[in-house]
Amino acid sequence: MTGHIVVLVNPSSGRGRGAEAAERAVARLRELEAHGAHAAELRVLSGASVDDTRRLAIEAVASKPRALVIVGGDGTLSSVLDAVVGSGIPLALVPAGTGNDLARALGLPFEGHEAAATAAELAVVGVPRAIDVGEVESATGARHFLTVAALGFDAHVSERTNRLRWPRGRARYYLALLIELARLRPMRFEFAVDGGPLRAAPGTLIAVGSTRSYGGGMPVCPAALPDDGLLDVTHVGPLGRVKLARLFPLLLRGAHVERPEVTTAQATRVDVDAPGLVVYADGERVGAGRATIRVVPGALTVLVPTASGAAASSTDASAEARREASA
Repeated sequence: MTGHIVVLVNPSSGRGRGAEAAERAVARLRELEAHGAHAAELRVLSGASVDDTRRLAIEAVASKPRALVIVGGDGTLSSVLDAVVGSGIPLALVPAGTGNDLARALGLPFEGHEAAATAAELAVVGVPRAIDVGEVESATGARHFLTVAALGFDAHVSERTNRLRWPRGRARYYLALLIELARLRPMRFEFAVDGGPLRAAPGTLIAVGSTRSYGGGMPVCPAALPDDGLLDVTHVGPLGRVKLARLFPLLLRGAHVERPEVTTAQATRVDVDAPGLVVYADGERVGAGRATIRVVPGALTVLVPTASGAAASSTDASAEARREASA
């Protein structure tokens, strides 16, 4: 196959792991070229900032590459989604973030010394898989996302983490978590699905997922599929600090949905409002104020391993059943 492949790098992703992952990815693609596995010109672009990365993504899409390789985490991919959604250009994701929840959902390699090289190979040998994209529309505009949109307690923790200037690294998140636990109050959510009327639904958090996990593998929406045309919704009712702390171990294994204070639903559209509402998705702030969250079915094509593509095909029947059940 001819044409060109663009490699778009966020060198600061994963606390600097992006630069090393990019080196391994590019080296592997050049090695494949040298052995005749492909005859594509390789173009490497590196963004110095979020805005710069978005600009480069727009340029890359306009050049109509055979494949666009994104080196970075969920946040990096989220930041360029507006440029690539609907373009028809297949993406190969080289995971280099701290959570890598999309990689987990799609069976992409993200752990180990050779993960970046193996993931980069998918630009040449991967199987195209169309996945859904979420869209958050709020007072701050419209943004796309790929994993889970978080509203309530966990969004406030992310917001607090971003405001803190000390300490550095993971400790800053833990400090934000402690602060928000101390300030814990039920959110006065109003909530509706698929165009129904808003109803009072006070609670601790709401998670709206196109995939099952956030935060590096926490399956908050454990039944979510990335290509079924539906969003999975998890609502956690009002909890005190002790009960919320006890819920976390259940969340780590997806057993929280069995608790009476947790309810789940599936929808193509979710409307949420609450005082002081903020929305985080893919690790980024994507909205504030009353929010409408929609699914855009099959809007992004990702190159995945053959086994993952086969697994996706095997879920078609169950996905269709879920769509019919929600209709």
